[in-house]
This record gives sequence, C-alpha cells and structure tokens, in this order.
Amino acid sequence: MTSIKHLNTQSASFGERETLPLSLLNDFLYCPRRAALKGIEGIRSENKHTVLGDIVHEHADLPGYEVAKGVTLLRALLVWSERLGLSGKCDVVEQHADGSLVPIEYKKGKRRAFENDDAQLCAQALCLEEMFRWPIGRGAVFHAASKRRREVEFTPELRALVERSLTELRGLLDSQRVPPAIFKPACEECSLFEICLPKAVSEDSRAQRLARQLFQT
Repeated sequence: MTSIKHLNTQSASFGERETLPLSLLNDFLYCPRRAALKGIEGIRSENKHTVLGDIVHEHADLPGYEVAKGVTLLRALLVWSERLGLSGKCDVVEQHADGSLVPIEYKKGKRRAFENDDAQLCAQALCLEEMFRWPIGRGAVFHAASKRRREVEFTPELRALVERSLTELRGLLDSQRVPPAIFKPACEECSLFEICLPKAVSEDSRAQRLARQLFQT
C-alpha cells in the first residue's frame, strides 16, 4: 500500500474529463437546486452555519499527520476517483496498525444522521479504495456541537446511492437548468437562502399562485 503520509503531494489527472467536487454531491442530496446554483450558476454565499463549519474544520484543514495510540491521523488528505470523476479532501483519515483506513468527516451540528453527509463520507471511501486498492467498510462523522462520533457503515445500499446520485448530478449539470425552488424547513439553514428565495419563487408560493391566476381565462 502507498504510504498515506505522502499523498498530499500528488494530484488527480483525468485528462479531459471534468471532475466533480465531493462537496457538490452533499449539496445535491441536500437540495438539487442548491447544487445547480453552485455548479451551474457559480453562486457562493456564507451564513452563520458556513462560518461555524469553517471554524470546526480549522484544525482538520491543516495538511499534516500525527500518530496517537498507534493510529496515524492524516489531516486534509487529497483524494480522487478516476472512475467516478470525483476529487476532494478528507478531513481526517485514520490508518490503523493492520493497514485499514477510516475516513472521518467533521460536521458542526449535533449527533444526527443525514443521508447527504453519509453519502459524502462513502464517496470519500470509494476514492480511497480506488487510490489504495484497499477495501474500506466504515467511516465516521464527528459532530462538533455534541463532541460525539457517529459510525457509518458503507453498505451496498449506501454505495449504490452514491453512484446513482452522481449520475443524476452529472445529468443536472449537463442540462444547464436550475430546478425550481421547493420550500422546506431545511431551506432556512442554507447559505443560499437569501439568493434562492424559496418562499417567494416556489411553485406553492403566494406570488406564484397569483401569477397563475393572472393568466387564467
């Protein structure tokens, strides 16, 4: 197996194929419109949640490694998959004495399971498996607010979700069409809330209902 201590000096090279960032998969599963606004329109924005997230990642985003209790902890490891056309960064990867690798993703919130977070973590594992040719059965999400770690098993179902979602994400980006807004409670935590305006422009909004009535005969 290649030593993970030296992987940050390497980079992905896929010829002419455009790679997708791992974070965009998370965005897509959170909200396809959010992914389209980022991936098609190139829109970025910040709110208190993104700032808190940056603070949580501050230590993990510093490339380097350390050894604790016989486990090598590699921070900010660059990862990629030529097969999936993915690239990005793992917050932390644990390498244990038996050679097994465990990706760790840092999140700002309390210990709660979210499909988009688990899929992002699983996608990291798929990248690591391709890079190291080493099976990875599990990872973990560290929730900063509760300081608790949640184990995630990379089941066949979760792996299939990642592959299927990447196909749908590429189709969305290739279409160059931003999906209509659909308001849901999670919208108010999104950093693009003030740009997306889901309450104002969604199909069920009062403004849209009035607009439809205006053109009814």
